Amino acid sequence: MGTLTYDSKLTVSLDDRVLAHLQPVIWSKLRRGEPFSFTWTDPMRPGLGRTSVWLSPHIPLAFEYFGSRAPRLNPLWLDALSKAANSPGGLSIVPEPEASEAP
Repeated sequence: MGTLTYDSKLTVSLDDRVLAHLQPVIWSKLRRGEPFSFTWTDPMRPGLGRTSVWLSPHIPLAFEYFGSRAPRLNPLWLDALSKAANSPGGLSIVPEPEASEAP
């Protein structure tokens, strides 16, 4: 389990594989100066339900991984996460598509 820390105040634990796929999607949007929302659920923290933050290039964001090896990225998942990030609802963690789901 890695962590995503937002504004040095809010930390969420996420699987390293999920985090590795979120990072390029988030960096891509922020590098272009595009603020957007990110919403997730944290099953490890009972009673909290959903959390939503506004990601902006001006707010500190840190990705920390438990493992030292970067997982192989699934381009279909990156595409699905990017589409979510560019939607009116903002980025959310969508299920990872399998390679057999390619169009």
